[in-house]
Amino acid sequence: MGDPHPKLHATDLTRTFGRAPRAVDALGPVDLTVTPGEFVCLVGPSGCGKSTFLRIAAGLLRPSTGRLEIRTSSPRPAAMIFQDYGIYDWKTVRANVRFGLDIQRVPRREANARADQWLTRMGLADFAHAYPAALSGGMRQRVAIARALAVEPELLLMDEPFAALDAQLRMILQEELLELTQATRTTTLFVTHSLEEAIVLGDRVLVMSARPGRIIAEHHPPFPRPRTGDIRSTPEFTSLKSDLWDLLRKEAVPA
Repeated sequence: MGDPHPKLHATDLTRTFGRAPRAVDALGPVDLTVTPGEFVCLVGPSGCGKSTFLRIAAGLLRPSTGRLEIRTSSPRPAAMIFQDYGIYDWKTVRANVRFGLDIQRVPRREANARADQWLTRMGLADFAHAYPAALSGGMRQRVAIARALAVEPELLLMDEPFAALDAQLRMILQEELLELTQATRTTTLFVTHSLEEAIVLGDRVLVMSARPGRIIAEHHPPFPRPRTGDIRSTPEFTSLKSDLWDLLRKEAVPA
């Protein structure tokens, strides 16, 4: 058996923005436990607080009430990947991938070696000295993924990382992410609008309600690992997608 302790544990977590009488309840209460090595996908209608939850997990926002604990055994807690890549235009691809290692004061030689290893793994070795402006959207997102994984985070937080990409590229990157996370067993919390993406990638798919977002359903895609994108063509895939869509449609239609 793996580590019995949860990697992430949220209890009665809420977040409100603004002050009364104009306060907006954005999230919660949310209770969630994520175990080590688990890939959890969050889906829900726009504005339901999915990204807010991720930002709290990343330490970028404080919860209004409740707690969120991340249990790590190393000084490499969480890495976050955003929809808009979040990479630096003025740094080369290699320097972008090395960025987190530089912050951790990893010696330059080792940091370059680790960055180069991830660039090779993500098919970016030929672009190590290029600047992001020269890259396509899919390649920029690969740089963001390489940068996050180079620090060997214990928790990977992904906020709709493929939303800006075209359908074909999105499928390619889903496949790459499947391979990577299955190989590294990195605990991952992944926010997406795409039910298909959630089912392909997730050990567990959590459905959130309209704002303030609460978890209203939990599904375990019935596909063993290691899995590939071929599961998209199975009847189980289609049936789970339609179940999730029924839940989401109810939440997306205003009462």
